[in-house]
Amino acid sequence: MQINLARRIFDINDRVAERLRKVFESSGLLAVNVLGSPGAGKTSLIERSLEHLTNKLRVAVIEGDLATSLDADRLRRFGVPVVQINTGGLCHLDSTMIENVLSEFDLPTLDLLIIENVGNLVCPVRFDLGEACKIVVASLPEGDDKVAKYPTAFSSASVVVLNKMDLKNALNFDMDRFERDLLAVNPAVEMFRVSCCTGIGLDRWVDWLNQRAAS
Repeated sequence: MQINLARRIFDINDRVAERLRKVFESSGLLAVNVLGSPGAGKTSLIERSLEHLTNKLRVAVIEGDLATSLDADRLRRFGVPVVQINTGGLCHLDSTMIENVLSEFDLPTLDLLIIENVGNLVCPVRFDLGEACKIVVASLPEGDDKVAKYPTAFSSASVVVLNKMDLKNALNFDMDRFERDLLAVNPAVEMFRVSCCTGIGLDRWVDWLNQRAAS
């Protein structure tokens, strides 16, 4: 019975996600789904991206969290449309939640929609949001075994952003292991090494995002 219920939940989600995908494509809008553990630096990466993109692209953000609007408030200072979704305890966003807030945006006037998912590397992975690509943010303090522990999250990603590179000399992080594990589960993935604190690697990341959104 539980299996049938789960299948029904995913089937409904996937149907709505396909509807969203068509809406995004018809609007000429790139939608990206940003995943990562709590504290990996998802919001910081979005902040640093907005610093460089707002004079090039028309950007909006959907901010997912269990409670509060703290992260959304951080992003509103950039003058972009930001909609907060509080899941009330659910560990992920789903496609119906996204569809329910789309009316708050003028989609044809946007180039890029950034969806920041709830901090979690398990539940959000299964829920398609109609995005063009999943972006997984990981960080050095989480450990070099993250890919091995959460392979589905990394195998589903188009891009992995490894954050907090400024801490490399202070941590016992095996970069070779991380990259080896990543390529084993996702040979086609693009990887960016960045520090949202110092700005290391952000130019390359922003260039990639700008090119994808502008194409």
